Amino acid sequence: MNAPSAIRVGEAGLPALVFLHGVGGDGGTFSAQLDAFADTHTCLAWHMPGYANSATIDPYDWDGLAAALIALLDAHHLDSATLVGHSIGGMVAQHAVALAPERVESLVLSATSPAFGNRDGDFQQQFLNARLGPLDAGETLASLAPGIVDNLLGQNPVTTARDAAIAAMAAVPEASYRAAMTAITVFDARASLPRIACPTLLIAGSDDTNAPAAMMARMADKIPGAEYACLDGLGHLSYMERPDLFNTTLRTFLDARTGMTPP
Repeated sequence: MNAPSAIRVGEAGLPALVFLHGVGGDGGTFSAQLDAFADTHTCLAWHMPGYANSATIDPYDWDGLAAALIALLDAHHLDSATLVGHSIGGMVAQHAVALAPERVESLVLSATSPAFGNRDGDFQQQFLNARLGPLDAGETLASLAPGIVDNLLGQNPVTTARDAAIAAMAAVPEASYRAAMTAITVFDARASLPRIACPTLLIAGSDDTNAPAAMMARMADKIPGAEYACLDGLGHLSYMERPDLFNTTLRTFLDARTGMTPP
């Protein structure tokens, strides 16, 4: 498998950080994290298959996405890394750690879920109809992006977050958005949570209605030794809404693993 493309910055000796974005953007949405951590870590922000200049995969499924992530680690000569997965990126990270735990140094799950909906399929179909129906009717991601982003943000974003999130979503290829949304509806990693053995941090936004804080707290309880942080006033895009708070939370977790004193 050809490795996905990625933004790579920093060549520090600490465990590499690999940032995995959500459905509505690519690796460039992690610019504030790349800037913050390049002095201490080798940092990669992947472009998920089908995003930016990464080739898509067929079938577009969880085994394929996890294999693409492992191929990325191999291409960058990383035996293991800390995975920082946001939303669907957090789902990819969960699947990857279940398949190849030796490749995951530690795990950070942001605004994500261990499963999607119930098992009868009705909720999944309603979800797809709501997300893809407007595209079927002739809308574009560029026209839909402002309304979608407004529903993702919490009460306390920095002023530039909305514009950046809208621009990122508008640039997503429609075929990749459709494939990713469809993949989400069959995700279920609940049985794997108790088997996660690496240090793990879950980061929720108090205003997130897509991956609610209470759900993420319950998810943390299922992972042995997992830490949980809830960022007040933030929504689904906390790493973009208030990168200062997100980065401080992430750095505290990472520094505890390495014995460093937070700056």
